[in-house]
Amino acid sequence: MLHLIYSALILSASFNRDWSTAAWIAGGAVAALVAAPVAVAAAGFTGAGIAAGSFGAQMMSAAALANGGGVAAGGIVATLQSLGAAGISTAGAAVIGSVGGLGGYVAKAVFQGSEDEP
Repeated sequence: MLHLIYSALILSASFNRDWSTAAWIAGGAVAALVAAPVAVAAAGFTGAGIAAGSFGAQMMSAAALANGGGVAAGGIVATLQSLGAAGISTAGAAVIGSVGGLGGYVAKAVFQGSEDEP
């Protein structure tokens, strides 16, 4: 819930300056929400399990070796597999959208510099 409040504060602050900042923030959030499931699937974490020979299979193998033959519940491999199988939860979407929005804000600052400042 705090991520939604954080996003709303950034957007409201950006509306006082110009629409360009809001567009960069919204674009970053949307891009992150679209890219996250695609990236998880591309890494090999699918609804049918971890695809053989994929980056996800390599991660699972490394995690199993590190943990004595099993994959730790709640670890990164288990979390990514859960995302691949069930999709992103509402809370997860809020976090991903917030991080993407912050990325959009940073991208605007990097690519447009200080040309919007008075």
